[in-house]
Amino acid sequence: MTSSDDRGWLRALPADGGRDALFARAGHRVYAARRLSDLVQGRPPGVTGSQWSSASRTAFDLVVCAADSGRPVVAVEIGPVALPGSAQQRAERLTDAVSAAVGLPVLRVGSPTLRAAEHGRRLVEYVIDARAYAAGAGLGGGEDEPAPVGFRDILGRLPDGRTGPVNDLGAVTRAAAVEAYVAGRLADPIVRALHVRWVDGPAQGWGWVQVRPDVCLVERVSVTEQRFSCGVDAARLAEDLAAVAVGARLRALEADGPALLARADLTAEIVALSRRRHELVGGFAFDHLCVD
Repeated sequence: MTSSDDRGWLRALPADGGRDALFARAGHRVYAARRLSDLVQGRPPGVTGSQWSSASRTAFDLVVCAADSGRPVVAVEIGPVALPGSAQQRAERLTDAVSAAVGLPVLRVGSPTLRAAEHGRRLVEYVIDARAYAAGAGLGGGEDEPAPVGFRDILGRLPDGRTGPVNDLGAVTRAAAVEAYVAGRLADPIVRALHVRWVDGPAQGWGWVQVRPDVCLVERVSVTEQRFSCGVDAARLAEDLAAVAVGARLRALEADGPALLARADLTAEIVALSRRRHELVGGFAFDHLCVD
């Protein structure tokens, strides 16, 4: 099947030597705040004038392009998940439909805490590196050779001198949680987490720390890959990003903040999630967290 991209619907960003790019990495240039109309050459077939008029004004937070051709590799959105039935959700669905019509890959990270301005560059750099590693790791493997180590599981020397996964996006949060515990701001130094992937839906990661023995700071992040692969398992990426979000919240932690959750309520939500394991790819692997 010939894609819309093959018919030339995607527009290469101007070859200006990258002067307008936020940054460059590994054969890619990354741009900020590009509208859909900046990336698509005209209204594609099957999209009405009204739909195009609305969708074309949608701005993606970041757009990753091939440095040599300027062609879009993926458009990235980072921010709160649209509420069901909201105008934002309707606009998002319309944007998704037009993006699909022209073959534009989209990566959407849903989080009430993460934002493109603060967290977008690190995420995009990580994804570019992970995709490059996955492409290289898939070369030359034989049936008798062990499976290559995944990007997320590469071990190396951490900043504190220990050996651990050097591509753990949540590593800074885990260190910050220990410091907060030593300072008496947390009741436990461990960042706990889980991840799932919904059938025909996004991957989702949860991360939390205990502020008090009976109260937790909880973050949930969703990752949706549309015609795109991050180079790592999206559910594990969502879990790591949830840890990043926990770290962002730790910097302004209020012990009695309204956004904190009772530990018993969190356990009840995990139990409720476990009961929907038939809706999850690979089931639910975190039954040990169902006991408070």
